[in-house]
Amino acid sequence: MNDLEVRHLRYFVAVAEELHFGRAAARLGMAQPPLSRTIRDVERQLGVALFERTTRQVRLTAAGEVLLRDARTALEAVSAAAHRAREAGSAAPRLRVALKADVDGGLLPQILDAYGADEASLPPELVLGGFGEQAQTLRDGLADVALVLCPFDGRGLDSEPLLTEPVLVALAAADPLAARTELRLDDLAGRTLPDGAPADRGRSGEHARRPEAVRPASNLSEIFSLVETGSVVFFAPASVARRYPRPGVAYRPVGDLPDATLAVAWPQDARSAAVAAFVRAACTVAGNIRGNNQGVRDRAAR
Repeated sequence: MNDLEVRHLRYFVAVAEELHFGRAAARLGMAQPPLSRTIRDVERQLGVALFERTTRQVRLTAAGEVLLRDARTALEAVSAAAHRAREAGSAAPRLRVALKADVDGGLLPQILDAYGADEASLPPELVLGGFGEQAQTLRDGLADVALVLCPFDGRGLDSEPLLTEPVLVALAAADPLAARTELRLDDLAGRTLPDGAPADRGRSGEHARRPEAVRPASNLSEIFSLVETGSVVFFAPASVARRYPRPGVAYRPVGDLPDATLAVAWPQDARSAAVAAFVRAACTVAGNIRGNNQGVRDRAAR
């Protein structure tokens, strides 16, 4: 074996993530002995130990930690290359736009109109996903451009900020906190977000771990239904709050909660005229809205 193959990287990543050869073999749909032999072959080829093995546990070595990071990147690149090649060879190529439904700051219709007027545009296809999934969708080659909420995992991506807006907390209208006009994060102690994270820590990061027993809500309608029952609270950009007025939900500002920034993101190695056209359209629309908002503030100050 002269070079590491994609198959070897997949085997290694499975063991590194499971930290158990039996579970990794089951995940890969193979027997454990050939998996163990392959990992030993990889270690011999590299001349380093990737795992510390005892009768009780398997742990990554420092070399294993480095390989895990780079192996994930390499596997993402291989998968993305295949998806992009299929799309490029399609008889009817499209521009795939990843986003979370309704989390677009209200900009999407205007962006699509401006993009459609560009001679470099292709027919757009919306790739809908859950909160925080859009960056990975780009890296996997399943989308060409995305609208994302910051912060996000920007590995291998370029981005431009579009719009910044306040974030409100959505509470059950019957919640005692709904009687107040403004809250602080400390006031939310004991309440949880839809992903199971403590609400008083602020917006849960993309890499925050969710308790295994918590099943994430799949869409905004489900989230707001949970909010109405008092099961969870939810941090919503102001544009989402405007779109979802519900009698059972109260929106309140949280003084120490950071604003939400919407950005347009795309792969760093993108060479698509259609991607460039979408980014131009998004930045132009957002710039016009910022200018209009500033004009309103200036007139109000006179």
